[in-house]
Amino acid sequence: MTVFDSSRYRPFSPVPNPNRRWVDRTLTKAPVWASVDLRDGNQALLAPMDTPKKLRLFGLLVRMGFKEIEVGFPSASTIEFDFVRQLIERELIPSDVTIQVLTQAREDLITRSFAALKGAKKANMHFYNSVNPAQRIQVFRRDRGGVKEIAETGARIIRDLATLSPETEWTFQYSPESFSATEPDFALEVCSAVKEIWEPEKGQKVILNLPATVEMSTPNVFADQVERFLDQLSGRDGVVVSVHTHNDRGCAIAAAELALLAGADRVEGTLFGNGERTGNLDLITMAMNLYSQGIDPNLDLSFSREILSCYKECTGMPVHPRHPWFGELVYSAASGSHQDAIRKGMAFHREYGGFWTVPYLPIDPQDLGRDYTEVVRINSQSGKSGIAHVLKRDYQIELPPWLWGEFAELVQAEAERTGVEVAPSRILALFEEAYLKVSPRWRLSGYAVEKKEERVQTMVRIGDEGSLKMDGEGSGVVEALMDGLSNAFTIRAEIVNFSEHAMSEGTEAKAVAFVQIRSHDSGKPPIAAASFGRDTTEAVLQAVLTAIARLEGSK
Repeated sequence: MTVFDSSRYRPFSPVPNPNRRWVDRTLTKAPVWASVDLRDGNQALLAPMDTPKKLRLFGLLVRMGFKEIEVGFPSASTIEFDFVRQLIERELIPSDVTIQVLTQAREDLITRSFAALKGAKKANMHFYNSVNPAQRIQVFRRDRGGVKEIAETGARIIRDLATLSPETEWTFQYSPESFSATEPDFALEVCSAVKEIWEPEKGQKVILNLPATVEMSTPNVFADQVERFLDQLSGRDGVVVSVHTHNDRGCAIAAAELALLAGADRVEGTLFGNGERTGNLDLITMAMNLYSQGIDPNLDLSFSREILSCYKECTGMPVHPRHPWFGELVYSAASGSHQDAIRKGMAFHREYGGFWTVPYLPIDPQDLGRDYTEVVRINSQSGKSGIAHVLKRDYQIELPPWLWGEFAELVQAEAERTGVEVAPSRILALFEEAYLKVSPRWRLSGYAVEKKEERVQTMVRIGDEGSLKMDGEGSGVVEALMDGLSNAFTIRAEIVNFSEHAMSEGTEAKAVAFVQIRSHDSGKPPIAAASFGRDTTEAVLQAVLTAIARLEGSK
């Protein structure tokens, strides 16, 4: 037998579900969300959070809109116990938020957990025990009856102790640990026994939470398990059915989504899927999945940068740059064809509005407080459209299409030389070096324009203190300047391309112009130049002079 030998593992058996209906359903509303970050996620940290970090993360969860928050395992440690007490004694829990604590099905641990919750206005006592055959046989060495008895005893203790604190609005929650690895009939039997003890039909709030403690099957199998459980559960209307999925196979979100289709009401998980082993269901990704389909997730994720910062600083865990929805790079495009599609799609959306359908951007990044500067990023794989997009987006410079290719070659050469992303500021610097620089001799120092009937006359001064004056005439300002240049320097050239546009308010320059000039005396390619100006006339005149200077320098 080789070390890497798949024959050592037994395939997971599908669950018979002849009355399967979830496959034809569509999600139309958000589930009840329950964050377990302060318990499950904290257990998985190499350096557990201290109380200040726990308080900060609790505040974040409240701000995001979570109404059910598992705040710890108070019977496990003094830190956990004291944190729950601080929340209650300092009155840090909003009136519409229910805190939840977890305990094993042992009387001493349950009693300690009730002590931690003393004085809480709304609280959920959540207990669990393992019911799957592997743990029954290998760990607890009990048969089905013995494991069921543990659950029933725990349920009675919780019921009785709750009566000693009538000031608290209690919710009882039971999790048959490793539900997905348990025989379906036995999981139903244990949950039904616990439910009967708690008597939800008499008004007691009861949650039956079905964990995929270790993910062992494809998501559709988990959905079948949940749907079959619900079909056979008596008194369904009095019970909230919850799921708690893990990500061992990378399918925690998919499993939970299909479980909702199968009829589940509630989902437990953590921010960014933090939790033991490969983690829990990622609440943020699942909520954004709904949001992108036009469903209100009933959570506020608009301040994504603050959420990321708080999460990383409190847990010490990173967030991958490709993480769905929130990763640094998920709204960034470096591919030329993608950049072109995004640029055109955003322009189309600005013009026509309606539903968001911009290519490669499943949502508007600004919904999450992200900046459009992140969308198009330039490297050696970028195209001319993306580079033009960056200049327009960041600097209001609308590069004419006839200049895209030439300038893109300059930027690509820079990217290949450095081997890294070319920042927008560097793109601007390359543009200035290539098209704006001009010697003092050719710098515009003054001008006058006079229109007589259909003709335009110009007087242009260039050089230090306007040492050189040129007069010209033409049908427009550019033609008149070219006439003056021909008179003063016997320059023989023609304008190949010309473009100008006003700059947006708030910029120092009010206009920018671009020209491309070809010499009559040279077989060389046309030369381009650009200029900013206080108005379009100034920008055009200087752009032509800069192009002439470059033309003369190339001879």
